[in-house]
Amino acid sequence: MSTVRDLLAEARQQLTDASSEPRIDAEALLAFTLRHDRTWLFAHPEAEPATADAGHFRELVQQRARGVPVNYLTGRREFWSLSLAVTPDTLIPRHETEQLVEIALALDLPREARVLDLGTGSGAIALALACERPGWQLVASDRSEAALAVARANAERLDLGSITFATSDWFGSLPPEPAFDLIVSNPPYIPDADPHLVRGDLRFEPRDALASGSDGLRDIATIVDRAPRFLQPGGWLWLEHGFDQRDAVLAMLAQRGFDDRRHQPDPAGNPRNSGGRWESGSPQATTLYR
Repeated sequence: MSTVRDLLAEARQQLTDASSEPRIDAEALLAFTLRHDRTWLFAHPEAEPATADAGHFRELVQQRARGVPVNYLTGRREFWSLSLAVTPDTLIPRHETEQLVEIALALDLPREARVLDLGTGSGAIALALACERPGWQLVASDRSEAALAVARANAERLDLGSITFATSDWFGSLPPEPAFDLIVSNPPYIPDADPHLVRGDLRFEPRDALASGSDGLRDIATIVDRAPRFLQPGGWLWLEHGFDQRDAVLAMLAQRGFDDRRHQPDPAGNPRNSGGRWESGSPQATTLYR
């Protein structure tokens, strides 16, 4: 029988060309299969997993070698210290998006602020905010019923029942009143023809949660254009975007009439999040994207 050490060595070799982190992927998949954490693997390298468990682990490694993301194989992703269920119906939450949560928490908002998470996917942003600000009135929307089912299940499992979930293609099915103090979104922002969409993990994630027109800005432009109807005077809009889209997004916010426009780079120094405040009486532009 194979030991934990043997299985990990075998998996690392299989994953060398398929993964940028073959050791971490192998450990994550074996820990998941054996229902232990990675620390247990390090402490028990000579343990001999049951034949069925070893077989299941090898099947998962083969799927990972074909490119299937580890998080879809385990059905879990850590975000803001929360263990979230993820499926191929949802984008895998990135740790970079935790900065959008940090930005929202740092804003001077009312104690019972109304906050909208547009395109919630697995519910990551809304759930993190609900965990940190239980007094906030959170609405999480998505056009995908399958994604909303995952988000609802995450909220129930984490006992964060203060979130209202809504099916809506951006603002299409949302009433403009009562208005929100903050709208946050990690929308699709990759250009349709970007070669990364057919490489690596992105091949397996929902394309409509990733790609957005020839320049990647179609959905961002829609959100910026329509958000003022749904914001309180003084309300904020904050968006995650691509590393090369900061100037375009800030220009959209300016053209639409947002004041106090700001940008926050990610921890690596890459342009990542931009936002602005909507004041009563700001000029109303028509449309930003054709």
